[in-house]
Amino acid sequence: MTPLVGAKITALGTYVPPRLLTNDDLEKMVDTTNDWILERTGIRERHIVDKGVASSDLAFEAANAILKQRGIAPTEIETILVATVTPDMLFPSTACLVQEKLGAKGAWGFDVSAACSGFLFTLQTAVQFVQTGAHKKVLAIGADVMSSIINYEDRATCVIFGDGAGAVLVEPAEDGDPNVFIDYIHEIDGSGGCSLYMPAGGSKHPSSHETVDKKMHYVHQDGQAVFKYAVRKMAEVSEKLLQRNGLTGHDLDLFIPHQANRRIIMSAAERLGMPEDKVVINIGEYGNTTAGTIPLAMGTAREQGKLKKGSLVLLASVGAGFTVGATLLRWGAED
Repeated sequence: MTPLVGAKITALGTYVPPRLLTNDDLEKMVDTTNDWILERTGIRERHIVDKGVASSDLAFEAANAILKQRGIAPTEIETILVATVTPDMLFPSTACLVQEKLGAKGAWGFDVSAACSGFLFTLQTAVQFVQTGAHKKVLAIGADVMSSIINYEDRATCVIFGDGAGAVLVEPAEDGDPNVFIDYIHEIDGSGGCSLYMPAGGSKHPSSHETVDKKMHYVHQDGQAVFKYAVRKMAEVSEKLLQRNGLTGHDLDLFIPHQANRRIIMSAAERLGMPEDKVVINIGEYGNTTAGTIPLAMGTAREQGKLKKGSLVLLASVGAGFTVGATLLRWGAED
C-alpha cells in the first residue's frame, strides 16, 4: 500500500458581494428589531448579491484570488470541488461553471451538497485526493447565494442568512512539514432532514404553480430543533476529535466554527475550554453564508493576525441533513 502524502492548505481566497442588508433594513421589511436579531443571533448585517449574480460568480472570485495569491495559472488546477446548496442550476454542476470561468482547462470536479457542513466535507475530499497522490492542486470552494432561497416575509429565516464564498488550495506538503491536515470526523443524521430543508424543486415536488404559491422553494426551518441539535453536536464532535488526538481546547491556537449563531458557537467553545479570544466569530458582519462561513472566518482570522503558518486549528460545523463535521489541522499557508 502506498503511504499517504501530507496535505496542506497553501492559499485562501474569499469574496462577498458589496451590497449590505442591515438589521435596520430588515426592520422595514418584517416584524423584527435590531435588538431582537442581535440578541438571538449576534448578526448586525449580511452581504446580498445583486439580481443575476449566482453562486458560480462568488466562487470564481474566491478561487481567482487564490490563483493571484499563489501566482499560478488556472491550467495548473487539477480538481475543483464546490460546496453549495444554491447551485446556479440543477445541472450542470457549479464546479463546471467555475472551471469555465477560471479557464482551468483540464481540471475535473463536482459539487457537494451538505449545507452548512459542505465546506468541511469538500475540504476533506480535497485532502483525500492529495494524500493518495491522485492530484497535487485541488480547489475546495464553499459558495452560497442564500438570498435566492430566502422568504423575506419569514422573520425566522430572513434575519439569519447572507451571501458569500471562500476557497482554499490544497497541495502536497514536503516531507517533514508539520503544517498538514491531522484528522477529521464527519457524521450525518437523516432524522433531522425535516428540521431544515427546502421542500420543492427536486424530484419529489417538481416546480409548479402550486409549489410556488405554497412558498415551497424557500428555506423552511424548525429553529428550536436545529438550535438544540447544533449546540449538542458541535461541542460533541469537536471534543471527540480532540480526545482522539490526545488534545484539549487549551492546546489549540484557534477554533473556527461554522457561523450559524453566536450562542451555538460560544456554547461549544465553553465546553472545549476555549477563551473567546481564540474563537473566530464574524457572524455579526456576514450572517450565515452556509458553505461560505468557515473560509470567510479563516479570512477574518488572517486579517486579525490570529491565523498564522503553523497554527493548530479546529474547524467545526453542523448543517441541514443533519450534517456534522470537525477537522483538525496545522495551517500551512504563508502569512
